[in-house]
Amino acid sequence: KEILEKEEIDITKLPAKNILQNELNSEKRKFDNIGPINFKAEDEANQTNKKIEKMVNEKLDIEKAVLKLRETITKINKEGRQKLINSFDGINQSFKKLFTEFFDGGNAFLKIIGSSDPLNSGLEVFGMPPGKKMGKLSLLSGGEKTMTATALILAVFLQNPSPVCVLDEVDAPLDDINIEKFCKILKKINKDVLTKFIIITHNSISMAHMDRLYGITMAEKGISKLISVKLEEAQKLREVS
Repeated sequence: KEILEKEEIDITKLPAKNILQNELNSEKRKFDNIGPINFKAEDEANQTNKKIEKMVNEKLDIEKAVLKLRETITKINKEGRQKLINSFDGINQSFKKLFTEFFDGGNAFLKIIGSSDPLNSGLEVFGMPPGKKMGKLSLLSGGEKTMTATALILAVFLQNPSPVCVLDEVDAPLDDINIEKFCKILKKINKDVLTKFIIITHNSISMAHMDRLYGITMAEKGISKLISVKLEEAQKLREVS
């Protein structure tokens, strides 16, 4: 009472005792429902915040890496398209020239098909031997397909020549006249780009055009031996004898 009078509180304006008790009991229940107090909660919260911050930074780094990768892919695709177009033009020109040399005339060309994007497109080969209409490679005869395909292979090779080129039984489907053409073209390429051609063949005409022959002989049963013959030297020995 003294406290109430000192603080000048009008007791008649205070809630009834039972109301205050109910409110007090309600607040106690709320407090009890909170459960035991975790005195480490602040430290755990700080650690969790640090982990979240680290994950956010890692996410930002990954997003930057993905963006950089996409930019790099776009740049590579752009350069790849340009290089492919340039290479295609060079190969196409060489292919046309070699085709006319193989067939003593005619015409041929390469065409990009299937997509406007060179990186996703296909390639169609068209050839027109003398006396025939222009058509796809599939419409040519067996020998014509072989010479056309050989012209294409050599055209691709000439775009970026290497010191050595291996051709395995390429001359097998050709007749004698076309084998002569094939060998003469190889000699011309050899002279122009200084490439050494290794020809795997069973054809005597092809062998006669080579500088050196390598073969396997079995002088004794079960024992193979590699032999090498330089045709120029063999010819001189033959003339001397």
